[in-house]
Amino acid sequence: MSTCVINTLVSESRSVPRIWLEGQRLAHAGVEIGVQYVLSVSSKLKRIELRPAPQGFAGKTIIVSKRTRNERVYPLIELRDVIITELFNIGTKLRVAVQNGRIIISPSHIAMRVQERVTRFLDKLKSNEPLHVISLFHGGGVLDAALHEGMQRSKLASYVKVGVELEGDYIDASLKNNPELWRDDSIVINGDIRDVNILGSGIPQADVLVGGVPCTGASRAGKSKNKLSCAEEHSTAGSLFHDYLNWVKVTNPCVVILENVVEYMTEAAMTVIRSVLSHLGYQLSETVLDGPSMGSLEKRKRLCLVATTPGVCGPVDFEQLVPVRQKEEKLADVLEVIPVDSDRWKPYDYLADKEVRDKASGKGFMRQLLTGEEDGCGTIGRGYAKARSTEPFIVASHDPSLSRLMTEYEHARVKTIPVRLIEGLSATTAHEVLGQSVIYCAFVAVGELIGKTVKGLISPLTKKHATEVNQVSQEARQVPAIEKPATQVTMPLFALTA
Repeated sequence: MSTCVINTLVSESRSVPRIWLEGQRLAHAGVEIGVQYVLSVSSKLKRIELRPAPQGFAGKTIIVSKRTRNERVYPLIELRDVIITELFNIGTKLRVAVQNGRIIISPSHIAMRVQERVTRFLDKLKSNEPLHVISLFHGGGVLDAALHEGMQRSKLASYVKVGVELEGDYIDASLKNNPELWRDDSIVINGDIRDVNILGSGIPQADVLVGGVPCTGASRAGKSKNKLSCAEEHSTAGSLFHDYLNWVKVTNPCVVILENVVEYMTEAAMTVIRSVLSHLGYQLSETVLDGPSMGSLEKRKRLCLVATTPGVCGPVDFEQLVPVRQKEEKLADVLEVIPVDSDRWKPYDYLADKEVRDKASGKGFMRQLLTGEEDGCGTIGRGYAKARSTEPFIVASHDPSLSRLMTEYEHARVKTIPVRLIEGLSATTAHEVLGQSVIYCAFVAVGELIGKTVKGLISPLTKKHATEVNQVSQEARQVPAIEKPATQVTMPLFALTA
């Protein structure tokens, strides 16, 4: 006789939990039709054991019945008993091991992992211990700082237990400028995530996992530049979603957060991410965060996914996402005063010529030449310091033929990122950190919503009610306009307030 392992679920029949087993695989492992089984339950081990009843046994038993299908007869066991609910919830994944007619029913490894992370998370909430965060593709720590601030608003403490980042300058800046994110027992990994041996390097279990999988191959610009038919074709970034999911599996967080470009929503990688997270027992919530709606001048949209674990809380309700600030009325409110004789003002004739060529060839690429009177600006990317044709330039009021790039401080402000996060960085590196980051205030709001959700501070609202709450909150939290600095050097650093 062989051993048979069956993966199944606790189902429900007429309001009673049920475990249903049938098939030739049972007979192959020694289960015979008509045999009576004794039911033995261990609440401590969360295990049900079925053994053939000894001869003359007078207690409660379960009889193996039969199922006929295609003129073939198979053993069938239907276990319907309220005792099941004391061990398992409806829908719990089970592992059924059958050998020599003996049957052992226990939670599957996935169900055990779900229970482990739920217990760990709830214990920390009860004892007010800070949550351990795994931060992948950490960058300069902008996303983590925003989520940390948001969760703090809901009295949910956290810190980065493990941070992984390829660029040394970026992680150094975060360690220096984000002291609230790091502690003495934090683990910093500077290197390619694909080179990290997560199974053999003592990576601890986590409560929250955060990551913005690099979008080089998913963005429209990235696909066009690299001539890709799909994001997964990108030579370096295309497979990183696989590493992201491996970290989820190994560290077993209770909450998983993913951000990316909106185009990533329809990529095959995102389909895989949704499928794997759902199979691991997470409930998923997705939204597209719009920069101006959330309080920024930059018109950046970003996909945000939050996966939570049943047993801790329900899914995050993005209809109840409340902005933490209102954006400034116009771009000029965050611009510096640049002297007319500054070498920042340039003609950029080659970009003007390129725009003419692009129009003639039907490409439709146009320059963003802004005066400051606009209500915002387009997206500013990682390579902004290269002075690319379609990103925002500020036109000189004293000479319209001249324009300039935004300073790194202005760049931070249009994304509502506190400028302390780029202190000590060169202008080029600062633009890189900012350009691949998120709208800060949007993810502060997301962090606050996550905190309220896991602490049970969110009640179901209708969409109309949620909209009214958002409007009231925006008015209550309006941020005063930033005073224009007299010079570049003496400019006040932007600070996000609520």
